[in-house]
Amino acid sequence: MLLRYKKSLEKIAMGLLSFMPGEKDVKKLKETITRYETDDQSQLYLWKIGEDYIGLVGVELEGDRVTVCHLSVNPSHRGEGVGKEMVAKLAAIMPGKTIVPTEATRPFLEKCQEIIEGGADRQ
Repeated sequence: MLLRYKKSLEKIAMGLLSFMPGEKDVKKLKETITRYETDDQSQLYLWKIGEDYIGLVGVELEGDRVTVCHLSVNPSHRGEGVGKEMVAKLAAIMPGKTIVPTEATRPFLEKCQEIIEGGADRQ
């Protein structure tokens, strides 16, 4: 289940963000979280299965574009399709929007192109 970030999940979100390249430093993690908390155009979602938060996707909204800036899955759950499920749900909750990657998220999102293009059908 894809859930919108809230302040009570800050430490969990920071832990998941730390799996992203370039997000290892605590100061950088806090800056990233602050951006998602304060910038209306930046949204952070966490993926929850049962009682566990195991993934995260962070986006920036600009018109009809959704830029995926962060995409992270707990290493113990990688290879299980969690990332693709998150991308599919993101596409479904943002119908009519074009999902685009950053350089950091491009390699994974290219693997999800069929999911992204079919996202509006998944609602």
